[in-house]
Amino acid sequence: MIRLDKWLWQARFFKSRSLATGAVQAGHVRVNGQRVTKAAQAVGPGDVLTFAQGERVRVVRLTGIGARRGPAGEAQALYDDLTPVVLSGEEPSTPRPAPAFDGNRHDAGRRGERPTKKDRRSYDLSRRPPLE
Repeated sequence: MIRLDKWLWQARFFKSRSLATGAVQAGHVRVNGQRVTKAAQAVGPGDVLTFAQGERVRVVRLTGIGARRGPAGEAQALYDDLTPVVLSGEEPSTPRPAPAFDGNRHDAGRRGERPTKKDRRSYDLSRRPPLE
């Protein structure tokens, strides 16, 4: 048996153990269909976990308990993925577009980065009222 948050981290579903703990404490993880809010919940082989990962809902059955957080291949050996696959006729969820540039920076230079000093000077000159 192993702690739920530690297993989620070892199986590489979360980048850090604190992220896994936060997901469990927020009630976003179910063990065998029951909502769990304690990160120290013991899980073992045969348990089925249901949780959100990004925009997908993952369903996995534990097949093993890892001794360490190893490489991806070792982590994938710890579970069987039971997540329903998207059928060929269905549309997979489309990724959200990146947020638009908020326009806080005037003419942001060549590559969308911060304006250079030259860019700022030309902007200031263009906004200055004409001399009389």
